[in-house]
Parts: sequence; structure tokens; C-alpha cells
Amino acid sequence: MPGNHKAAFGTRAVHGGERRQGADRPANTPIYTSTTYGQESAEAMDAVFAGERDGYVYQRYGNPTNAALEIALADLENGQAAVSFASGMAALHAALLACELHSGDVVLCSRDIYGASLGLLAQVLGPLGVDTRLADFTDLAALEAALFEQPHPKVALFEPISNPILKVADVTAISQLAHRAGALVIADSTFASPWLFRPLEYGADIVVHSATKYLSGHGDATGGVVIVNDAKRAANLRLLSKLVGGILGPFEASMIHRGVKTLALRMERQCSNALRLAQFLARLPQVAKVYYSGLPDHPQYALATIQFCSNAYGAMVAFEIADGSRERAFRFMNALKLALPVTTLGDVYTEVSYPPMSSHREWTAGQQARAGITPGTMRVSVGIEHIDDISADFKQALAASAE
Repeated sequence: MPGNHKAAFGTRAVHGGERRQGADRPANTPIYTSTTYGQESAEAMDAVFAGERDGYVYQRYGNPTNAALEIALADLENGQAAVSFASGMAALHAALLACELHSGDVVLCSRDIYGASLGLLAQVLGPLGVDTRLADFTDLAALEAALFEQPHPKVALFEPISNPILKVADVTAISQLAHRAGALVIADSTFASPWLFRPLEYGADIVVHSATKYLSGHGDATGGVVIVNDAKRAANLRLLSKLVGGILGPFEASMIHRGVKTLALRMERQCSNALRLAQFLARLPQVAKVYYSGLPDHPQYALATIQFCSNAYGAMVAFEIADGSRERAFRFMNALKLALPVTTLGDVYTEVSYPPMSSHREWTAGQQARAGITPGTMRVSVGIEHIDDISADFKQALAASAE
């Protein structure tokens, strides 16, 4: 861009990471399928291995297609560097390892979090001696007490918009408290996307995304990304990607990068649809409660209004079916004609998930209840279809579920 002008988010999403190399620069970065790369000399290759010059030597160490995506995502999150991984869970694993956790260290984790994230802490890091404590990250007094409990946590892990009840966390306050206690802050911002919210700007140390979701946006690529503002931590993440090997393939990187180009357009439509769907559901007799931070009765409505960008509140909606039960939830899902009853989110399609069956399946009934998940809880990823068609589908499916 000319002068000191910084392009708007949507413009940067379209052009980020592209046309970086060569005299004849293709409009879109090609898909580099080569597993290995040569240099003009042994000395040059040695310098690339040493990190003293830019270049590529081996697919696990880096790939031009992946680099284009990483540059784009680091820019959109206003971060210094991004490292891509084969899935969101691989990205979260790497983010935790990058915090240099050792046996006896503690991770303070939000009790309102994706079920597999807690499973990673308990079943992968737990046997290595890393302890996990849970806290309500929307209760700042309780969070402060948990952060200063001995031994102090080394990491605070949470979602700015929680899965699946959509609680909104005060990232600035959380980051300040965590840093006072000597903890690093990891924000899994998958539900928000950088269009809606950028945690690094609010004090977080590390941002994680399942790129499978909003960044890709079309249900056809699996990936993850970690974004940081610290050069040493970025180098540590790159080393982890080499040694652990959970790298993103170039085909998936290209597809996710393509999705990023329309992120602003998709999110604008999806967030608008989500607000209108939440308002619509709140009026239906078959719905006992709606969770959406754009509704004035949401506990964090004021915070969300201040914290989120673009005058939007996100594209996820959750609700409780009145007199909800597993059987009624299944009848509702089976009656859907437009929305897809699937376990993912963030695609152009409207998608409905049943957390007790999918995202939080491994949790006990007690754990689910403490997180506000009931047998009637439904999670909706609102798509780009016309809102009247989405609303009509939910209305008929909810009516059918009551029969």
C-alpha cells in the first residue's frame, strides 16, 4: 500500500502472503508439492539450515505454500509470526509445548472449553506430570484466586468465546491477572476468527485457531495455526513443528489460504444471520433459552459490545430446547431439512451440533452440568444462507421435535 497507509482487514485478507517471490509472480501462490529443495551451493544450504537466510530445504522444515498462509494469518492477527499445523489439536498441543511445561507445572484451564482440549491436558500432558486446574474465566475474582493458588499456574488456557455455551471472556483482565501470577496466556480464538477479535491486541501471549473452521470456511480442509508476538517463541514453535512433525500439507494450506480471502465477507453475513436467528429462536415456545452475546440478556453483552470488532457478536448460537431430552434433541436434528446435523462449525453452511454427543462426549454428566451443558443443549454454526430460510428450517424442526 502507498505511504504509511495500512489496508483494511478485508483487503489484507485478500492479498496477504501472496506474490512474494520471483519476477513472474502468480496471482495465487502455487501448491508446492516437493518434499525437498536445493540451493545454489552447499554454503547456501548450510545457511538455510542454520536459519541465517531465507529458503527451503525439506517439507517438514517449511514450504512456500504454507509460508504464504502463515504470513497472511500473522498479519490478520497483528502478530509477529504464525506457524501452521495439521489440525487445530496439533496447534494447541504445540502451543502448550512452546510454554516449556515440565513435570509439576500447572495449566489453569477454563472449565468452559472444547472437550478435546481438556482431554489433551488430562490424557497427553497429565501422564507427563503436568497438572490441570479448572476455573470459571468469566468470574474474575475466582480466577484471581485460582491463579495465585500455589503452585502458580504456568499457563492460562481459555476460549474468548466458549464452546458451546458462548460465554465471553474479558481477555484484557484475564491477561493482566495471569501475567501478575507469572502465567502465559493461550487464547483459542477459533469461534471468533481474527475478523471478530484479535486476542494478542488484548494481552494474550499465544493465539490458537482450528483453521478447519472459519479460516478455511468451506468444510474441505483440516488445519491449525498458532500466532505469537515473540520471536523466541516463534522459533520454538517452528522447532516443534519440525520435531513433532504435525505439519500442514501444501494442498490444505492452499485451500485454507483461499478461504481466508473471503473471511471478512463470510463473517459479516454469518454474524448478521446469527443475531437474527438468535432473536428469532428467543421468540419460539419450543426454545427455553438462547445463548448469544448479541442479545441484551446475555451476561457478557456489555463486554462483547466493547471487546468485539466490526459491531458484531460472532456466528455461533446455542440454545436449550424446552423440556429438552436426548430423544427430543435427536428428533430436532433428524427433522432439519436445510441445516446440516454435523459436528463441525465455521463453514458456509448452517451446521447444528449436539455437544453431549460430539464435542463434549467424553465429559461426565457432572462435568457437562457444571459447564451448563444439558440434554437439551444445541450448538449452531450459522451459515451464509438467507436468514429467512434458516429460520424457517429451525421453526419446522423444533415443531416436529415436540410431536
